Amino acid sequence: MRFRSPAKAAAPVPDSSLLLDAQDVSLERGERLILDRVSVQVRPAAVTVVIGPNGAGKTSLLRVLLGLWAPTRGRVRRRDGLRIGYMPQRLQIEPVLPLSVRRFLTLRQRAPAQELLAHLERVGVPHLLNKPVQSLSGGEMQRVLLARAMLNRPNLLVLDEPAQGVDIVGQGEVFRLIDGIRAETGCGVLMVSHDLHLVMANADAVICLNQHVCCTGRPEEVSRDPEYQRLFPAADVRGIGIYTHDHDHVHDLHGDVHQCSGGDGVGKGGRSR
Repeated sequence: MRFRSPAKAAAPVPDSSLLLDAQDVSLERGERLILDRVSVQVRPAAVTVVIGPNGAGKTSLLRVLLGLWAPTRGRVRRRDGLRIGYMPQRLQIEPVLPLSVRRFLTLRQRAPAQELLAHLERVGVPHLLNKPVQSLSGGEMQRVLLARAMLNRPNLLVLDEPAQGVDIVGQGEVFRLIDGIRAETGCGVLMVSHDLHLVMANADAVICLNQHVCCTGRPEEVSRDPEYQRLFPAADVRGIGIYTHDHDHVHDLHGDVHQCSGGDGVGKGGRSR
């Protein structure tokens, strides 16, 4: 799915090291306060994960950041010319609609078959090009959605529950694909997820949301925060086997990646603990 900055978007983000900068964003719908003074920053080649309980406002926050909803208060600024690839949480397709994966990928953006195959190859499902969308499993559909999000070569990849409807083995594969795309393309990743055991430590920054920002920081910092532990009492980091992501690189002020001396290369795939 392709997004362009809205015609009446705010001024572009002034800090060249940021792709997106939202400051003190509040959102009211009707008489209900959905978001209360939420701030988010996303950098190139970095993974920012938003977690929170059901009803915390995670999807609403994405809609504001994408420019689909205007915030009641606060400001969202995007890098000038920012290209966004979006992967929705779920997609309902009529079972009787004659729609192949090839046609689905090009509903909003035309692309030659060779390019479609290249994106499907990247996510491991080139054989699905001519398959009916309705015949895909949950894991296959998530991979196709990810390929579709990459069609316009985004600087920022926005993912709403990318492992929705996928079994535990498939979830790990989806997150490894996302990390591989980030490493290969240098795009920033903004992800909403409730799969704490897989994404918490696979992130550069974690934002724990419950209408307001309860806590934020590196995964190990957030996991020790009393607010996080109050919201997720069962998420004992000693018992859930968090997938950790140890970078073998650093990001400079422009988001460029530089290898660390003596790096052991585990940053690509991470390690379990």
